[in-house]
Amino acid sequence: MGAIEDIYADLDTDVSEEEFREAVEEKVAEMEGLVDEETAAQLLAHELADSEVETVADIEPAMDEVKFIAKVCAIGALRTFERDDGEGNVINVEAADETGSVRLAFWDERAEAIDAGELSEGDVLRVKGRPKEGYNGLEVSVDETEVDDDVHVEVPVDDDTIEGLTLGQSDVTLRGLVLATDSVRTFDRDDGSTGRVANLTLGDETGRVRVTLWDERADRAEELSAGTAVEVVDGYVRERDGDLELHVGDHGAVDEIDDTVEYNPDATSIADVEIGQTVDIAGVVRSTDPKRTFDRDDGSEGQVRNVRLQDDTDDIRVAL
Repeated sequence: MGAIEDIYADLDTDVSEEEFREAVEEKVAEMEGLVDEETAAQLLAHELADSEVETVADIEPAMDEVKFIAKVCAIGALRTFERDDGEGNVINVEAADETGSVRLAFWDERAEAIDAGELSEGDVLRVKGRPKEGYNGLEVSVDETEVDDDVHVEVPVDDDTIEGLTLGQSDVTLRGLVLATDSVRTFDRDDGSTGRVANLTLGDETGRVRVTLWDERADRAEELSAGTAVEVVDGYVRERDGDLELHVGDHGAVDEIDDTVEYNPDATSIADVEIGQTVDIAGVVRSTDPKRTFDRDDGSEGQVRNVRLQDDTDDIRVAL
């Protein structure tokens, strides 16, 4: 075997040997003869190894290019927009595997082909594209794709609960009980514009999650009160400090509903509480301090009262 054959034999890739040889020749020409075929083959082998990912969960926005397999879960509508050089088209496709979901963006001719029925829900795709952090979470701009009828991809059924949330999910619909709300905060974006953000906490029978509301949706945090049952529509899941968060942007909504949502937290033993945790605790109030008034850094006035809570493992001061 020659050097190129040896390098190709060591690769774990779906690229055929003929395609690999063509790419080697293109790489030599691209580098204007500064490398020979063997060096070009080694460079391509590194590029292929870096771009192949085992699962959707392995895709990161910082990657230049990725190749992966996923099943089509939903196909969006064709959208038309204006470019500087004319009109463009895009279709977003939700795809997933057993580890998570990702939004695929198909542009122009590819988008038109999907709109004409070239792709169906349930199809398994081999995808090559460029990942980025999109408006609704992880997104891959598709360069090449192929339907593979010989591969089976198992996608877990979404149980629409807080416990069922997974990193990278988008188009999330979730019902929960408002446990706490925050005020709206403003911040400056890199482009000079001003953004708005607020948070609320939702709970259901499986757990609790922090919800981040952006820009026009931020006002909902001040319009809702604890104890209200709501439904989040078109949310997307991100990670913050190791915990999952549900985000809601301009395409999403948080609507009040008449249904009853149960929230029955499991109490953490006081002895097991650690700094930085968000926990539920239960116990007997052993003492209370007088309410105190104080001035915040922003000039507003705050109030606080400390109580001492005890269970059968330890006691702890709780600041209200």
